Amino acid sequence: MLPILLLYLALGAFAGVMAGLLGVGGGLIIVPVLAGIFHHQQISEALIMHLAIGTSLATIVVTSISSVRAHHQRGAVLWSTVWRLTPGIVIGAWGGAAVAWALPSAALSKVFAVFVLTISAQMAFGAKPAPQRELPGTAGMTIAGGVIGIVSGIVGIGGGSLTVPFLTWCNIAMRQAVATSAACGVPIALAGALGFIVTGFNEPDLPSWSLGYIYGPALIGVAVASMLTAPLGVKLAHTLPTGMLKKVFAVFLAVVGVKMLLG
Repeated sequence: MLPILLLYLALGAFAGVMAGLLGVGGGLIIVPVLAGIFHHQQISEALIMHLAIGTSLATIVVTSISSVRAHHQRGAVLWSTVWRLTPGIVIGAWGGAAVAWALPSAALSKVFAVFVLTISAQMAFGAKPAPQRELPGTAGMTIAGGVIGIVSGIVGIGGGSLTVPFLTWCNIAMRQAVATSAACGVPIALAGALGFIVTGFNEPDLPSWSLGYIYGPALIGVAVASMLTAPLGVKLAHTLPTGMLKKVFAVFLAVVGVKMLLG
């Protein structure tokens, strides 16, 4: 069990740095790694992806809180934007958890992969939004939050891969976009994790120490390590030049997109 716990800790440490640096919860990394570890633990194949996604969302609650606390201390979180996105995010994340429970997500993953590759190219090659573009009104923000929430709930992410590009597209500065995305990760992960607890509550074949589709030992290992390393990522985010930060995020999105396209 010790080697497995060390894997959980190493995964959490990396996810924490990514959360602080790029405003992502790390779910696009956490989910496939957890799935591999669960397979090694001989957990039922029928449950592996649901457990990986649900557990990922639960860890992102802790990671995002640690990350957003450090960003808030630097005055970078646009709280009014967070509150405007949150209603759509919560509704969408609940819906995403329900879809993930009922349907395979392979097709959506491919669509999402194409989307993040497009955003990656836009950020890497410096295409800029129209200078007059700004955040949309209430209806637009609710729709944007809903899209971010439902995709995040289905694939088990904190939404940063969608939230950061959306905010920068609306001419929000990169550091503020990263910080605000981290704050948006909290309602996404809370709503999604609760959804996976409810949908998996009566599943008879879950491993011991599970609460619905959330596996306790993995949650503790990943969450503890990510909580400790997220402030390091925040420090890097506020140290690196904005142009460099955009390039790092573009590379991250490219890797994510290719990985999802290849399944």
